[in-house]
Amino acid sequence: MKTPNASLLSLIISLLSLISWATSAHTHEDFLQCLSLYFPNSNSISKVIYTPYNSSYQSILDSEIRLEQFLPPARIPKPLVIITPLVESHIQAAIYCSKKHGMQIRVRSGGHDYEGLSYISYQGPFVMVDLVNFQSINIDVENSTAWVQAGATIGQLYYTISQKSPTLGFSAGVCPTVGVGGHFSGGGYGMMSRNYGIAVDNIIDARLIDVNGRILDRKSMGEDLFWAIRGGGGASFGVIIAWHIKLVQVPKKVTVFTVNKTLEQNATKIVHKWQYVSEKIDEKLLLRIFLGKANSSQDGKETVQASFVSLYLGGADTLLPLMQQSFPELGLVRSDCIEMSWIDSILYFAGVSGEPLDILLNRSSLVTYSGSYFKGKSDYVTEPISEAGLESIWRTVLEHPEDIEMQFSPYGGRISAISESATPFPHRAGTLYSIHYSVSWTEAGKIALNRNMRAIRRFYSFMTPYVTKNPRSAYLNYRDLDLGVNNKGNTSYEQASIWGLKYYGINFKRLVHVKTKVDPGNFFRNEQSIPAL
Repeated sequence: MKTPNASLLSLIISLLSLISWATSAHTHEDFLQCLSLYFPNSNSISKVIYTPYNSSYQSILDSEIRLEQFLPPARIPKPLVIITPLVESHIQAAIYCSKKHGMQIRVRSGGHDYEGLSYISYQGPFVMVDLVNFQSINIDVENSTAWVQAGATIGQLYYTISQKSPTLGFSAGVCPTVGVGGHFSGGGYGMMSRNYGIAVDNIIDARLIDVNGRILDRKSMGEDLFWAIRGGGGASFGVIIAWHIKLVQVPKKVTVFTVNKTLEQNATKIVHKWQYVSEKIDEKLLLRIFLGKANSSQDGKETVQASFVSLYLGGADTLLPLMQQSFPELGLVRSDCIEMSWIDSILYFAGVSGEPLDILLNRSSLVTYSGSYFKGKSDYVTEPISEAGLESIWRTVLEHPEDIEMQFSPYGGRISAISESATPFPHRAGTLYSIHYSVSWTEAGKIALNRNMRAIRRFYSFMTPYVTKNPRSAYLNYRDLDLGVNNKGNTSYEQASIWGLKYYGINFKRLVHVKTKVDPGNFFRNEQSIPAL
């Protein structure tokens, strides 16, 4: 290991003299001196390490925060140091020095983060490792595989695949600005999931840096740890650097449609029937519903509108008779159907049809919740909700002054064909659909924040009779700290089970055993990390 030169130490110590933090300056000095050992000169350290008194610190911190409630002037805990590693050894240095000097670590892949846990810690001084420089994607067309680094977005991945082959794709989410690192490690549901499974079902290898700074692949990490990071959240087990994924075959022509139905247009009966159809219909078809307030076409008053937004892996001539046979209630006609390439369907579902494909490379312009405040929650449904139940839900939506929206996403097909314990993602056979709840607003301030938070929490409570019980399940990628949080430091298995069983079901216990084996000191922890026994 190299000894830092005098000018470098001088630079670091001058930075430290400006820092006033909760812990002692001596600790910070030791921590940054530790980091400096891994850098040959002050020029390289200035491109990687940022303290709060560096002119670029705030812009780097804010650059990939997607929600207003986590941006200034909000009083959110900030990292002591931001590290933007250029090479893997920089990540190893961050782990080593954080352990040595009692700092927590947060790892940001750069996509969405409902609760900000990739760049916020409420548990003490912390360091953020931002993987913004880890965005490389290598496509192997011949073997239908790809290596994608954790700092890339799924939009970047989709674009890169499309430039190599018109008949290859990948089964993951619809929002292009979602980061690969977190999205894949939490599950990765998307519009092709009924046919090809979710993202974790198509991961064949990974590169991870563990608590001891070792760089591991599937063989060297072992099958238990490889199992855990595919749906158990990577942040509990190490720093995921890259994923090796199996690409899927897509037809040259797919069909999309959006059909809107209000309550006055029989939406209740159609949604009711959808519950019996969507999980059993042809796997090549995914019928999703977006539900929210709209103006009634009859009298201009508010009503509820159901938007059926769908992808079919084939042409309209095959889709139409399929729909007429299985779901005639929707009334799909040829003029509703748009045929396009798979990559163009990515733009369609992102709401940017007609834009150049390279818009998928933009990490911020497509952000769904940009410029607004947001809270999301989730549920799973295993028994169809009655028409009376749906009518009660609609009334409650209309009674809320806040705009609460719901998204019903069907399961079945390949998702259900895979065992609930094959990966930590447990929502398999028997799951009809998931529900995503959201409320977004633009008014700044604590009063508006509290009002909207109360609204979505009341609505979530109201939905209790209609969704899974014991446990009431939730989707990890829609992270929700309302479900429960860990203690500062170590948390008991019993306390963590309160939220852990909701995300992982029967897999939670195995995740805890893997965690205890690979990170017994619970170094990689956050408000909802897997605890060590």
